[in-house]
Amino acid sequence: MERPGRYFENNVANGLNLLEACVRSGVRKIVFSSTCSVYGIPDQLPITESAPLNPINPYGESKLLFERILRWYREVHGLHFVSFRYFNACGATDRYGEDHQPETHLIPNLLNVVLGQSDRCEVYGTDYPTPDGTCVRDYIHVKDLASSHVLAGLSDLEGVHNLGTGKGHSVLEILAACKTVTGTKIASRKRPRRPGDPPELVAAPSAALADQNWQPTFTNIERIVETAWLWHKNHPKGYDDRP
Repeated sequence: MERPGRYFENNVANGLNLLEACVRSGVRKIVFSSTCSVYGIPDQLPITESAPLNPINPYGESKLLFERILRWYREVHGLHFVSFRYFNACGATDRYGEDHQPETHLIPNLLNVVLGQSDRCEVYGTDYPTPDGTCVRDYIHVKDLASSHVLAGLSDLEGVHNLGTGKGHSVLEILAACKTVTGTKIASRKRPRRPGDPPELVAAPSAALADQNWQPTFTNIERIVETAWLWHKNHPKGYDDRP
């Protein structure tokens, strides 16, 4: 919300450069990483792909603009596309985990407290209309995201599709899962809401993907956290800690 131009530059201006290069090079299909932020504050839960599109932050707006551009490139240039609307991507593989500078995602920030790299984790907003007052999100593991992309590349799948598990977890539930997995108390501090954060985002997973026999395999939040914890323990300095 502080620097909207960065999102429009990356996702729209640079995205257009990529599409023009695809057309010149004869690329016939593109798989786009979109976001559930295109829905804004949903009227109903879980969210289907036909839900109204009303983003409330520049990130979601920039992704929605690029989705609309993709439709015109299909119409005009025959460039087919799959747009995957990610819900909260999380977890890790044996080799790859989350290492952002600055880190904004909840699970790695909680694990950084366990590793002694932060004093506490901030909880932004405790007065949302959710069971415990904190934001609720649908957490999907990166391995499940990856398998959906492979399927998209090898099949005739097209159009927009949600990538989520269909189950939501609040910020406090994620904090509790991290405590359970690590066996460590995690200090947190309540802060005011952040602008641009919807109270609850939970997917109705893509029916078309189900028809292709794709289902998320990581559906237990503690199992997801375990994969992230293992990677962070082995890479306490992120990618700077590689052999």
